Amino acid sequence: MKKKLIIYSLSGIGVVILIIVVLIYRSLFALNIRVQKNSKVILIPTGSSYDQVLVTLNSTLNIKDPGVLDWVAREKNYPALIKPGRYVISSDMSYVNLINLLRSGSQKPVKITFNNVRTINQLAGKIGDQIEADSVSLLNFLSDESNFKPDGFKKEDIISIFIPNTYELYWNTNAKGLFTRMLKEYNMFWNKQRIEKAKEKGLNPKEVAILASIIDDEVAKPDEKPRIAGVYLNRLKRGIPLQSCPTIKFALNDFTITRVLKKYLLVDSPYNTYKHNGFPPGPIGCPSVDGLEAVLNAEKHDYLFFAAKADFSGYHNFSRTLAEHNRYALLYQKELDKRKIFR
Repeated sequence: MKKKLIIYSLSGIGVVILIIVVLIYRSLFALNIRVQKNSKVILIPTGSSYDQVLVTLNSTLNIKDPGVLDWVAREKNYPALIKPGRYVISSDMSYVNLINLLRSGSQKPVKITFNNVRTINQLAGKIGDQIEADSVSLLNFLSDESNFKPDGFKKEDIISIFIPNTYELYWNTNAKGLFTRMLKEYNMFWNKQRIEKAKEKGLNPKEVAILASIIDDEVAKPDEKPRIAGVYLNRLKRGIPLQSCPTIKFALNDFTITRVLKKYLLVDSPYNTYKHNGFPPGPIGCPSVDGLEAVLNAEKHDYLFFAAKADFSGYHNFSRTLAEHNRYALLYQKELDKRKIFR
């Protein structure tokens, strides 16, 4: 009888132990973190404390038992191994797997995109909305020439390394990291073949970027870019000022101007290409790939002028002589008056 009692007792203890093991397993390894439909994104800023991370986890995820999660994290020494970044939880997960993910630093990169950027301020604003480094830190970095002078750039031309595209990088990239990445992309773009093409036209990459940025602003129809690039190259070869309206808008820092008036041409600025020969100090925006390729593959012709067509098609009339150009320009100006476009 005693033996049976002992056996029953041991069996009972075994069942209790089994139940405890199952409960512990469920607490630690069961899929306690539920992700329904949309994935969850966890952002852990640089310098976050363990307590701050816990607040983020509890506010972002549906944590059934925060105490168990805390215990798992401490057992795995996570408080000493916090890695900043952007972590994506796309499926149900256990507490153990969550901590393992965060501890490993296996974050998901973000895709940043920027285009139609005219100034460093605009650039900092656009990128600062997509990564941890805010617009202020980016602007401060890009305004301090000592950060990129060793790489051969000045404040006036640093924007040329930001070639509009979509790039993948980690969310917690800082201003220096962004510059390093963009410089790498810039150097990859400027391969031996493109550098040779630029040399054939008597240009260096920075000068190509300047012309490309002007053409991007000047041209509404991409198929016209190589022809207009040819006009600017012809003017440069003959020592004729570029006389580009987009550079006047840039000099005035007023991009709402739709009609460049004579009074605007008096602005005292090195970017006034009506007053100054040759290139302005730097690009007037992020040069697009289309713009850069248009300069490198510019049409060979003898046009020296172009004026927007009066039909407002976005295309231009090209001229070899000033007299012919003035006739086309007058037609366009009359159409502007007709449409009551005075600024």
